[in-house]
Amino acid sequence: MGTTQLESAQEPKYWHLKTVLSEALDSEFSVGEILPNERDLAARFGVARATLRQALEQLELEGRLQRRRGVGTTVAPPRVGVSVGTTAQAWPGAADDSWGGLDGAEAVPPTAVARALGTADGEQVHTVRRSRIFAGRPVAAELLYIPAASVPGLPAIDTPTGALRARAVLRELQRSTLQGQDRSVELGSVGADDARELDRLPGAPVLVVTTRFYAGDRTAAVSVATYRADTCRLTFGDSGGVEIHQDPERHAS
Repeated sequence: MGTTQLESAQEPKYWHLKTVLSEALDSEFSVGEILPNERDLAARFGVARATLRQALEQLELEGRLQRRRGVGTTVAPPRVGVSVGTTAQAWPGAADDSWGGLDGAEAVPPTAVARALGTADGEQVHTVRRSRIFAGRPVAAELLYIPAASVPGLPAIDTPTGALRARAVLRELQRSTLQGQDRSVELGSVGADDARELDRLPGAPVLVVTTRFYAGDRTAAVSVATYRADTCRLTFGDSGGVEIHQDPERHAS
């Protein structure tokens, strides 16, 4: 981990330092290894500790570092590849579905979701909340919105909320013929409910995957899935996505 002429950089000092540190993590440190303390790192790079903290905080947000109380700052494991779509399309809750932790209720959807579903203002829809665990870590929380018109044969449900209600809604949804689905991904910040589920602080960066399911020439359901941006990368298709590794010959100057 060498020194660099931070003063001549056009970008903020902490951002340039973040780049240098990131390259050093690839070339000099192993997963789980503890970094030198802030005083030593700041002296080594000739920067103020405030600048160093900004760089370390950014690397933590990007999932490169983990700060553990009583231990220090350690190198985080690589992001896990999490598949969010394959060529085989299926309803939520299908046999090969990787989601769990069901909870069901009725609620008025957000305006944008109601517009996509074609429901009236203030009309309640079925909601199903699910979670996804990958490699022993929570990586995503999902909220499904399903209007009553999509599950016309749904029997009377005694429980107003809970897993039994969620299973009944998903089971009835799967009786329809899925005609297609589309998906979009955007950067967002995690809300309070999903933050608790994902073990993140509210406002942490996340990847929001919105999926519309079509049946009978209409939107039959909408899924809003919130993925941790610091621990996973999203993959699409059957190949598992493309991985780009850092060049091991690159070193900080």
